[in-house]
This record gives sequence, structure tokens and C-alpha cells, in this order.
Amino acid sequence: MNGDPTLERIARGNGLALCAAGPWTARFASELEDMVSEAERLKGRAANVFIDVSQISKLDTFGAWLIERLRRSLTQGGIEAKIAGLSADYLTLVEEVRRVKAVPAAEVPAVTITGILDQVGRSVASVGGTILGLVDMLGAVLAASWHVFTHPRSFRLTSTIHHMEQVCWRAVPIVVLITFLIGCIISQQGIFHFRRFGADIFVVDMLGVLVLREIGVLLVAIMVAGRSGSAYTAELGSMKMREEIDALRTMGFDPIEVLILPRMLALVLALPILAFLGAIAALYGGGLVAWLYGGVDPEAFLLRLRDAISIDHFTVGLIKAPVMAAVIGIVACVEGLAVQGSAESLGQHTTSSVVKGIFFVIVMDGVFAIFFASIGM
Repeated sequence: MNGDPTLERIARGNGLALCAAGPWTARFASELEDMVSEAERLKGRAANVFIDVSQISKLDTFGAWLIERLRRSLTQGGIEAKIAGLSADYLTLVEEVRRVKAVPAAEVPAVTITGILDQVGRSVASVGGTILGLVDMLGAVLAASWHVFTHPRSFRLTSTIHHMEQVCWRAVPIVVLITFLIGCIISQQGIFHFRRFGADIFVVDMLGVLVLREIGVLLVAIMVAGRSGSAYTAELGSMKMREEIDALRTMGFDPIEVLILPRMLALVLALPILAFLGAIAALYGGGLVAWLYGGVDPEAFLLRLRDAISIDHFTVGLIKAPVMAAVIGIVACVEGLAVQGSAESLGQHTTSSVVKGIFFVIVMDGVFAIFFASIGM
């Protein structure tokens, strides 16, 4: 014996004995891994397998896990590989390692009509629970708003201004840049296709209506949902994990009034401003491309734009903005308060907040489109 770990194979009738000896510790990790991997290839070659550990001089958690891994690997067909010769000093260690992931993996159920219907039912129930949570949050926000309206001194102006800066002022550069580029793209593509019919000037009509009614506010709302909605969920989720929200309740404060109402108000005020700035940037980008790429003079562009759009187009966009902001804020706050005490839960609900926020924004845009078409706007 040179002090190195060993693992010898000894045939015993129709069985096989694996005799481990020496120090089985993390110091000899490489040698032990190789020996155990080679022994695992013996699976199925013997009816009974015994792992003799009586000659092990030293054993740590790494070595105990390798022995347990070998036992699990050689267990087959209802016949369990047995560990023999385990000293009382290492019995507790091996038993603890054996409990690690000892529960077998659940079998994947077969696909059946009943199973499919069960999944559909669960999905519908989940959607219903989501909508119920949103309605509950909307009611709580309205109740807190009424309390602040009747007790103005409870309004948290400093918090609202802080969130306005985060949601509105700091978002202006990215919103203006993205909408400017979108306006450029819409104008270029419109000119490219209208040119075939000699109708380059009609790109102004398309650009004005799309930007003011649909693309401008919708694009800004999606960016706000990804930027500010996720931030709201992460902030509230972190507070929930650190039990700060419970501490507020213990001190007699309403978390809806203290944390959520200022965020909601900031978002409702910020989105119309961002939508207006985004529409201006998109129109400017579209006009610039129409001038440089399509040969439409700026003066002709402005004259055509004045004739193509009306105040109704601008009004439609501004009416949509605060409603979309409220939807984004409610979704973000509901997801934030649903976070459990783990980083994984925080990540899942933050992702869910963005996805649900964008989904409801698009749904609301469709509802508004149907409504304004029905009243002739």
C-alpha cells in the first residue's frame, strides 16, 4: 500500500465484489473519478454487487458521494447494490449523502384527451386568476386614490416626483432614438413601394396617421413596459423578499398608498409625455428620410402632413396613453407583490411582468381601434 486509494474487482460466484481501500477524499479526486467511472461500466455483468468499504482508511463527503453514486449506478432490475463493511465513524456521513436526490424522478404521464383537457382547464383557471388579481389591484389603487383625494396631506409628492424622473425624464433619450429610427424605416419603406405608382407624396399620409394613432403610442408603451414595468416588479419583489412590505403593514402604513400609488401616478403622467415626444421624433425622422431619400421637400412634407392629419388623430393617441400606462403599472405591481422568497421567483415574475404588460398593451390597442372606428374617430 502506497497510501493511494484503490478499487479492486473480485468475482464471487455469480456476484461481484468491489473492494475500496485507502483514503477516499477530495485530495485524490481525479483518481477516484476514473476508478468509479470504470467500475460503473460493469453494470449488468453480475447479478449481485457488493461494495466493500471496510479497508477505507479515510472518508470525506466527496468520497462518500462517489460510493453512493457507484451504488446507484450498479443498482438495476430491482436488485440493489449493497455497501458492506461501513464503519460506525462514517455511517452517518454515508446516510446523509444517500438522502441527496433520493426521490426517483416522476414518470412522464402519457398524453391523453383527459390530460389535454386538464391542462386546458388549468390554463383557463390561471388566466382567470391573473385577471382577478389585476381587478383586485385596480380596486386597491382606486381606494388608495380616494383616500389621498380626501386626505391630501397623505399624498407622497417627493416619491411621485422621484418616479417621474425615473420613468419619464430618464427614458426620453431611448424613446426618442427608437421612435426616430422607426419613423425613418416607415418612411423609407413607404417611399420604396409608393414610388412604383408615382405616389411618393402619400407616404406623408401613411406616416402621420400611423405614428399619431397607432405606432407611436404602441411602441412607446411597449418600451415602457420593458423598461419601467420590469423595474417596478423587481423593486417591489425585492421589498417583498426582504419583508419590507410586511414591515410597512406592521407600522400601520398601507403599502398600496406608500409604494404603488406614486408609481402608478408617475407612469400615467409619463406615458402621454413620452408618446408625444416619440411621435414628434418619428415624424421628424420620417420627414428627414422623405427629404433625403424620396426627394420630398420639407415644406411640401409639412403642407401634406397638415392636410393628412387632424386633431382627432392626435387625440386618439393621447387617450390611449394613460390607459396603457395604468395597465402596465397594475400588471407590474401585481407581479411584484407575487414574488416569493427566492431569486428564481423574482426573475420569473419580472419576466412575466414584461410579457403580460406587452400582451395587455396590444390587447388594449385593439380594443381602442375597434371603439374609435365605431364612433368615427
